[in-house]
Amino acid sequence: MDIGFIGLGNMGQPMARRLIEAGHKLIVYDTRNDAVAPLVALGAKLASSPQDVADRVETVMASLPSLQISEKVATGEGGVIHGKRIKRFIDLSTTGSRVAAKIAAALAKNNIVQIDSPVSGGVGGANKGTLAVMVSGPKADIDVVKDALAVFGKVFVIGDKPGMAQTMKLANNFLSATAMAATAEAVALGVKAGLDAAVMIDVINAGSGRSTASDGKFPQAILPRTFNYGFATALMLKDVRLCVAEARALDVPNHVMSAVLDQWELTNTEFGGDSDFTAIVKMIERRAGVVVGKKP
Repeated sequence: MDIGFIGLGNMGQPMARRLIEAGHKLIVYDTRNDAVAPLVALGAKLASSPQDVADRVETVMASLPSLQISEKVATGEGGVIHGKRIKRFIDLSTTGSRVAAKIAAALAKNNIVQIDSPVSGGVGGANKGTLAVMVSGPKADIDVVKDALAVFGKVFVIGDKPGMAQTMKLANNFLSATAMAATAEAVALGVKAGLDAAVMIDVINAGSGRSTASDGKFPQAILPRTFNYGFATALMLKDVRLCVAEARALDVPNHVMSAVLDQWELTNTEFGGDSDFTAIVKMIERRAGVVVGKKP
């Protein structure tokens, strides 16, 4: 099918590429020329703005880094809301349920359907097509795009109301953020007591403490001290902030969420939003006075 794709960053780039490789025809847009060039080389057509994308296709996907950019692309000046052909807008970004509902209401005034479709699984999952793809929106429109979304990974239909998939994504990423923070503290504890970090991770992965942090992030990016897993601290912080805000709005206990949020705020302050999110281990190391993994 003909698909528009806006936002060709760390996640958007491989997802767009997989669509082309699956035989879909893409109209692409990004503010960076270096981001669009590889896809144009694969046969994608270049658009001059989000509105231009929406002028040329009925289905537009977007993978964007912030709430403000998502709103601007969807409903701002030159946004997809002003497109002549667009019928449905699929937001692959993480915006939280309230922003998703706000965008959906605005688009509905122009007879454009919003489909929330945040994804989980990182850059590796985007490259391999093994993402968890969470979807909420009208069933008829989901049915139209479900096969295209399946190119990214396994599709989970969460519900028919705007924002439901966003809530699912926030719950998932809160658990991921918690596993990173908790595993960092646990391993730092062991190292300070004289244990070997690599042996600790092997034991944890063979036992009940196993998580995506111990199974993937520690062996791949932390123990070798490359800190290059491919997800920015600012993005993880954004997701945890959104989760805490949603929990408070729903009057749900959030003591653990709030404690985890504090750790990500510290990491962001000390290492910057552009740092890889595995930098949370460095933040814990500073306070523990240890080095986890190979010494620099």
